[in-house]
Amino acid sequence: MDGAEPLVELEGATVRFGAFTALDGVDFRMYPGEVHSLMGENGAGKSTLIKAITGVLPLDEGTLTLAGESVQFATPHAAQAAGVSTVYQEVDLLPNLSVAENIWLGREPRRFGLIDNAAMRRQASEVLDGLGLDIDPASILGSHSLAVQQLVAIARAISTDLRVLVLDEPTSSLDTDEVAELFRVIRDLKQRGVAILFVSHFLDQVYEICDRVTVLRDGALVGEYLTTELLRIDLVQKMLGRDVAEFATRERVIEPDLPTDPFLSARGITSAPGIVDADIDVAEGEVLGLAGLLGSGRTELARALTGIDRPQSGVIRIERRDVKLESPRHALQIGVVYSSENRRTEGLLPELSILENIVLAVQAQQGAMRRIPLARQRELAMSWIDALGIRPADPDRKVSTLSGGNQQKVMLARLLALSPRVLVLDEPTRGIDVGAKVEIQNLVGELADNGLAVIFISAELEEVLRVGDRVAILREGRVAETLAADSLNPDTLLALVAQPDLPEA
Repeated sequence: MDGAEPLVELEGATVRFGAFTALDGVDFRMYPGEVHSLMGENGAGKSTLIKAITGVLPLDEGTLTLAGESVQFATPHAAQAAGVSTVYQEVDLLPNLSVAENIWLGREPRRFGLIDNAAMRRQASEVLDGLGLDIDPASILGSHSLAVQQLVAIARAISTDLRVLVLDEPTSSLDTDEVAELFRVIRDLKQRGVAILFVSHFLDQVYEICDRVTVLRDGALVGEYLTTELLRIDLVQKMLGRDVAEFATRERVIEPDLPTDPFLSARGITSAPGIVDADIDVAEGEVLGLAGLLGSGRTELARALTGIDRPQSGVIRIERRDVKLESPRHALQIGVVYSSENRRTEGLLPELSILENIVLAVQAQQGAMRRIPLARQRELAMSWIDALGIRPADPDRKVSTLSGGNQQKVMLARLLALSPRVLVLDEPTRGIDVGAKVEIQNLVGELADNGLAVIFISAELEEVLRVGDRVAILREGRVAETLAADSLNPDTLLALVAQPDLPEA
């Protein structure tokens, strides 16, 4: 950005939480018409820096300037009024309202003191058209996919005098076509001179869309780099502060062929919505990866196998015995546990402590009338904190204050405390950094090596191949085929999951 002045600049930015320094004297800058990535492990200070820019947190030391003027945003609303908006991974709009109502929420055009719905829809249409989006402004937001909802959130930001747009993990739940549409909108905004902060754990996407990258580690600045001048392996090592070779993944220890004696076997599973006549087998000591495009039925199959959704037809066998899973509680009783892809709404209780989250399932299994003594709770929690390397190792700390990787470990600790036989993990590494991701992957391998049967779901095909012994390929709700992971590479696996199913003769 030779000769240009930064649009956003932090100098010496420091944020403390008591004795803990989350951001330590960081310098950061963004220019008009650039896409800038913020990279670092969970706990590196990325979220704190974003909150400092967008008015969520005040700086304890340092200065923030916008277009050369010193600013102090007391609230996110004040930041939005100055042209700084954020679109989060979990879209914070109202799904029961229309697209137009969400775009103009709190700023509705009025006539004679009443909301002018016709004008609101017309103006919303103009904003959407300006982004090249063919979305009916009168349609209910919740009727659209997450990708469309995120684009509507961007349209809402554009409807103000937008100068800076922060996109926090915007692609974590999108398929390839949806990512391409989002990137088209990002490039359009870039041409308009908007400065875009793109936060993502997907390195491929960072290198595709971003001009520069700033790396943080342990709350401090590592450096600022052009993506065209920084190799990916070097970026990862700068994030981790250590050589990537230290993160060796598990060596497979079982034969990759079809298990002759599967611990869990399912035949002809049909479940609404989306699962049709699915067959699956997983053995003790095996990691079975589930691979498929968004909408292929990965999560739906996992829910049918764990008692959350009742199959309409089909048979599930555990140790050669037919079982009818009436509920998740029933599944737990026979050793089948499920970890949801959505930690926030279907997993952790963020306002409870690490200890309370870990012992929750064990206490529920034991019953409310048989309270686990506090000393035993602490012993149980600390044993899993130590075993899984949860940091900080403080059982009384609120789980909401942990990094994404450590939150995922707490979820795993809760399930493992039940001594399961089958562990179904739905996107266990979504939204966590490279180092924590490898730790989770290695942990999954160790669990399998200790005899657990693991079903592992991930949208990242490379991860499915890295973790799985075999890979079940889902297309349009069917298990099309199951292959040894060693016989595949990311390109061949992508071709298989994207291949359309041929109609039966």
